[in-house]
Amino acid sequence: MLDRDVLVVTHPLAPASESHVEALLEILAAITSVGLVTANLRADSPIREKFDVVEISKHGTGGSIPVAAIRFIHNQFRLCKTIWNREEEIVLFFGAVSYIFPITFARLLGRTVVLEPRGNVPLTLRLQWEQRVPKPMARGLAGCVWLLEQLGYHFSNAIITYTPSMAGELELDGYAHKLYTNGARYIDTNRFYSRVDFSNRNKVVGFLGRLDEEKGVRKLTDIVKQLPDNFTFRFIGDGELYDWIRSELEAEIEDESVELTGWIDHEEVPRELSNLQLLVLPSHPTEGLPTVILESLACGTPVYATPVSGVPDVVREGETGFLLPDIEPNEIAIKIDELFRIEDLSSISENSQQLIKREYSFEAAVERYQQILVDINAS
Repeated sequence: MLDRDVLVVTHPLAPASESHVEALLEILAAITSVGLVTANLRADSPIREKFDVVEISKHGTGGSIPVAAIRFIHNQFRLCKTIWNREEEIVLFFGAVSYIFPITFARLLGRTVVLEPRGNVPLTLRLQWEQRVPKPMARGLAGCVWLLEQLGYHFSNAIITYTPSMAGELELDGYAHKLYTNGARYIDTNRFYSRVDFSNRNKVVGFLGRLDEEKGVRKLTDIVKQLPDNFTFRFIGDGELYDWIRSELEAEIEDESVELTGWIDHEEVPRELSNLQLLVLPSHPTEGLPTVILESLACGTPVYATPVSGVPDVVREGETGFLLPDIEPNEIAIKIDELFRIEDLSSISENSQQLIKREYSFEAAVERYQQILVDINAS
């Protein structure tokens, strides 16, 4: 066990973010005592029962940009007060790397400050804000967030990213002296494993996740229209674009070449993934390392994904999957057809499972974070 306790600080938590935070807390709890400071955590979240939670606010960041800015600043002062009253020697900002006031305040108190980004937040905010305000204003606001993040990185004692590629995309090379690039979370291999032998699976290609803009779903529908008739494409999940997909692919749904499952319980995810021969994920460059990729590989399902952030370190070309080039949907559809005719997907399925067992099991994640925290403690 580490002799220094850890306090994890996060953004206001949406339900979709809880699993990421819970996974990190479970890893750290296997190493040392851990507490969580957050906001907007739902009342029935299992995190409340498992861990010491301090909630600084029952509000999120707010709807309008001015309200979000005010709450962003207000929450930071609340965080400073909370950190003052806590005894943990290590303060780990998970995703909240632009919280410059509590970051610097923690340093002034003599705490060890660790930043762990979850993705490209300035880009995510810019894309959101461009839908609401003129683009120059959106870029300017996102630039301010980027600057706050850079200040946070500068004042921190250490930075952890999921993978080396993620560190590169976030342009953290200048912090090599305090950068740890192998902090990826874990997959529960007791739940996520191949339920159906790969050779017994039908020729089904699929997508699993939120059906929204960030996941590249509109581009995906264009790809689906170009797939040969001998493929079935399955959309697994729900979201704001569900009805749009159902309308856009009405003919394909009618002839049963496209299937929409709608929302599924998370307990059903391993079986759904185990019934695919290929998962396609054309994500935007805003995510750090999509959980569904790790889950898919654990289930022995190769992944065809956009090479953004930490993805190339996990989806290894021709070994555990394939990298989705930014080309026309028709060419991508042709490439998918070629993969099934040329590549030995069975061996890739086996490689995928071995990668997760070797590098992304709970035990591997604990060992990785144990070494990172020991190194930080010694520096």
